[in-house]
Amino acid sequence: MIQNFAVLKPAMLTLIGFLALSHTNHRANAADRVQFESARYQVGPLQLRLARERGEPIARAPADLINGYLTKPEGNGPFPAIVHLHGCSGLPKSVKTGATNGFWPEQLAAWGYVVLVVDSFTTRGISQACSGGTAPRIGDAYGAWAYLSGQSFVDSKRIAVMGFSQGGNTALSLVQQRDFELFEYEGDRQFKAAIAFYPNCGSDGIMTVATLILIGELDDWTPSLACKSMMVARSGAGSPVKLMVYPGAYHAFDIAALQPGREYFGHWTEYNRPAAEQAIEEVRRFLAQQLGR
Repeated sequence: MIQNFAVLKPAMLTLIGFLALSHTNHRANAADRVQFESARYQVGPLQLRLARERGEPIARAPADLINGYLTKPEGNGPFPAIVHLHGCSGLPKSVKTGATNGFWPEQLAAWGYVVLVVDSFTTRGISQACSGGTAPRIGDAYGAWAYLSGQSFVDSKRIAVMGFSQGGNTALSLVQQRDFELFEYEGDRQFKAAIAFYPNCGSDGIMTVATLILIGELDDWTPSLACKSMMVARSGAGSPVKLMVYPGAYHAFDIAALQPGREYFGHWTEYNRPAAEQAIEEVRRFLAQQLGR
C-alpha cells in the first residue's frame, strides 16, 4: 500500500491556507448536548471460565454514560460524520456551556459533516489527564460511533474519527491492526478513516483504514521523530497513512488561543497560523477523499 510523508516548506503554507477559506460552506446549527453509553470491555476468558464452573451468569459491568456535543449542518442528510476526541486537558468550558461549538466542529459542519464531540472526563469527574491517569477513551469512541449510526441524518458507512494529542493517540489505537477485540461489538463499529493531530506514534503504523497524521516539527510533547520512525518501520503495510510535518510548529499548533505560546505541563504549546491553515486544507481534502464530500 502507498504511504506518504511530507515536510512542508514555509512558502507553501500561506497560499494553501487562503485556499482553505474559498470553499462553499454549509450553515451549522448550534451544538446539542447528548448522552450515550461508552462501549464496555469484553468479558475475559478467565471470567467466562469461572462463571461456567460456578454455574453463575456472566457479570457485565455497567456502561459509563458519556456527554457529547453534536453539531450538524442544516438539512436532513444523511451526512457523513466525525467523532471528535479531545486532548488530555479535556473540553473547554465554553464548549460545555454552549457558548461556542469550537473551531473544528464549526469548520467540519460547514463542510457538510455531522460532528460529535466526545467529553470523556466530565461524567467521570476527571479534570485533566495530562499528569497521569486516563479514561477508557477507545470505548467512548465506539460508543459515539454507535450513537451516530443510530441517527437518521447520519450515513453510518461514512463515520471517521478525529483526535487531538491524547485523543489522537486514541484515534490511532482505534484503527491500528490487531488480532483481538477489546470491546463489545467492536467488529460492528468500524470507522471509515482516521485523523490524528500531534499524537504519540508508538505503534508499528499498520492501520486498517486510511489515516492522516499532522504534527509540528518542533513538538517536544509528542515528538515528530517518532512519527517519522513509524512511517519508515511500517514499509507501506496496511492501509495508506499520510504524515504531515509542519516546520517551525509546536504542539497544539492549530489552537488560535495559544497566542503567544506558553508552557503546559512542562511542554511548549503555540499556535502557528501557516501550519494551522495548511492543516485545515489537508483535513478538508482528506475527508473529501475518504467520506465522499
